[in-house]
Amino acid sequence: MSNDQQWNRIGPVRAGAAALALAALTAAPVAAQIADTIGAVDPFIGTGGEGHTFPGAVAPFGMVQLSPDTDTACVIRDCYAHAAGYRHNDPTIEGFSHTHFSGAGHSDLGDILVMPVSGATVPLDPGTVAAPGYRSRFSHASEEASPGYYAVTLDGPKVRAELTAGTRVGVHRYAFPAGQPAHLVLDLRSSLYNYPGKILWSGLHLRPDGTLTGFRETRGWAPGRKLFFAMRFSAPLTGHALLDRDKDVPYKGFAPPGQGNDSLAEKLGRALEARLDFGTLDRPLEVKLALSGVDEAGAIANLEAEPGDFDAVRTRTRAAWGEALGAVALEAPAPMKTMVATALYHSLIAPSVWSDADGRWRGPDDQVHHAEGYTQRSTFSLWDTFRAEHPLLTLVQPDRTTSDVVNSLLASQRVSPHGILPVWQFAGRETWTMIGYHAVPVIADAYLKGIGGFDANAALDAMVASASYAPYGGLGAYMSGGYVPIDREPEAASKTVEYAYDDWTIARMARALGRTDVAARFDRRATFWRNSFDVKTGWLRARRSDGTFRTPFDPTAINYGSDYTEGNAWQYSWFMPQDQAGLFRLLGGDARAIHKLDAMFDYDMSKLDYSHAEDIAGLIGQYIHGNEPSHHVAYLYSYAGAPWRTQERLAQIVASQYKPTPDGLSGNDDLGQMSAWLVFTALGFYPVAPGSNEYVIGRPFVARARLRLGNGRVFDVHADHFSEANRYVGAVTLNGKPLGRTFLRDAEIRAGGTLRFTMTDKPDKHWGRATAARPYSLSTAQRQ
Repeated sequence: MSNDQQWNRIGPVRAGAAALALAALTAAPVAAQIADTIGAVDPFIGTGGEGHTFPGAVAPFGMVQLSPDTDTACVIRDCYAHAAGYRHNDPTIEGFSHTHFSGAGHSDLGDILVMPVSGATVPLDPGTVAAPGYRSRFSHASEEASPGYYAVTLDGPKVRAELTAGTRVGVHRYAFPAGQPAHLVLDLRSSLYNYPGKILWSGLHLRPDGTLTGFRETRGWAPGRKLFFAMRFSAPLTGHALLDRDKDVPYKGFAPPGQGNDSLAEKLGRALEARLDFGTLDRPLEVKLALSGVDEAGAIANLEAEPGDFDAVRTRTRAAWGEALGAVALEAPAPMKTMVATALYHSLIAPSVWSDADGRWRGPDDQVHHAEGYTQRSTFSLWDTFRAEHPLLTLVQPDRTTSDVVNSLLASQRVSPHGILPVWQFAGRETWTMIGYHAVPVIADAYLKGIGGFDANAALDAMVASASYAPYGGLGAYMSGGYVPIDREPEAASKTVEYAYDDWTIARMARALGRTDVAARFDRRATFWRNSFDVKTGWLRARRSDGTFRTPFDPTAINYGSDYTEGNAWQYSWFMPQDQAGLFRLLGGDARAIHKLDAMFDYDMSKLDYSHAEDIAGLIGQYIHGNEPSHHVAYLYSYAGAPWRTQERLAQIVASQYKPTPDGLSGNDDLGQMSAWLVFTALGFYPVAPGSNEYVIGRPFVARARLRLGNGRVFDVHADHFSEANRYVGAVTLNGKPLGRTFLRDAEIRAGGTLRFTMTDKPDKHWGRATAARPYSLSTAQRQ
């Protein structure tokens, strides 16, 4: 059933029903609104198709993501579909591991796999779907998932498995069949995006008190990644075996010293596995496991820092999710409410906690550091998340999480071997994936919105250092020549415009700090996007070192490592969010800009094949919603004085790219970016240019929303006459006064108040036409 059909079947919200629903939202106590939002979340959205999300248990921003893995045996190229470990159309579960990415386009992790086994025989290999070992078939009918909880019945061992997670712990509960011996297989060999030799070294230590600790080092996406764990059981072991499954492979890397205790069962090796026996149990077995990036002692301390059994941890985590998701209360038809609530949920999974309970964390230099006064975070997919995910956190998690994020970025920069801010980091390690130095706009956006808790001048110094590191991505040539040359650096056109935008945010923050010399230098660099724009053809293009544009040129071509990053000229010719008015002048004015935007969305794709390119999904003509460079484009009509065209395109995108089903995301969620786009868009506004302190007004997709701000205030969004037919904005008021402009200021939202849309079935071609009513660009830079 299509999105439109679902809306028509369940809603739209009819006039009488809408009035009752909105009255209920106004009258409902905060606790009821929170419960309403958390109850609408469906963690299975995005677990099919190209969403790459996982359905398992995680606390808000938790270090542990405890979730089922349906296939870890794939080779690298075939693993794309299993980037999150779980794929909804798989028939078997291999086990439950403790680390996962939510919606990444690449992968790693899948650490510390646990699988229950019942009976006299314990298989020590997962086997295959056709000939399973400890792998088990399951039915979706037996699955349950909600924030912080997952459950499934495993058909093979006939075990009911339940999972929950705290900040640094994961808790399993397994109900074994009566009269059958209960066992666990603990497999340190398995990993996501697996290949021979990925596990460099591992260890298992069974301590006298029954605590099992261990570690492993991998050479995956983040090379030399170390992870430690400690686990305890609700029943005593009746037997065990610590097995080395790859004895003949020498390794001379990291290995912790032996414990020197003859009473301690200890095993060191490259590919370890444990068989843990519990005999016949008269109650479910609980397994509690904590992680640490520092050492086994840190894992034990983390285990003890979150006391209680399965139900206690589950209760605490549900309360934490209730508080986090309670930042937004929604009233909308059921399918839309589910999609937006789940999008908010996905936006609150990363950046994940990385420091231990005592503040220690392992950095990009592979040394242990201490976080003083904040919690160290990692898992930064910054090329994706600077656009909407981090701006959303500044509203729904402004003090705690956003301040932690900035301090974490700065701490990583201080100990980085290269002295630069993270690019794409997880587990404290740099992967060098994607382009730009997009930690810069995250920091600038937070500072310019008044979020403190960090040293602003030190932050600016770190931003300038990252923007001045000549060996990185053609940056030396960019600084000296004004663009990245394609004959020296791949993806040069994309890098030029992304660097220019990042530079603009540096200039904005420097000016706010009174550092006018830095502001002037980076103001100039913010205009470098023009050096790669071919005015004759109207396209952003890659240039050679001699100044000529590279030929042959095809604006539709998408080839990795060529002129553009995961895109082509159609997408990247719009990426100068700091100066859209300047772009429109080069295109020949507003009318020509609108014509080109329409040509992008209406492009006939019948003769083009992008099947060779990962991440190119969710196409509407040459607009690619499944990949981030397109995410701001629908809002650009407002810069050209045609906000009703933005409203039309947003309706087209939401209807075709989001569904309340497992395949409900058109592309990778990318650590919350796809989801954050929907949250903002549903509320009726979007941060096209983070760092501008402005949000471009689109149109709401919910009848009403209440945004609970960190300062104790609330910001309400009302959509009068809300229905599927009324897809246009007829009028807007802010706190009862007509709003003649097509943007909101961040300070207006943080002050609290009411944004009211009057929806209509016909476009209003007068509102927002005046230049002064349009969103930020360099042409209106004097506006504050």
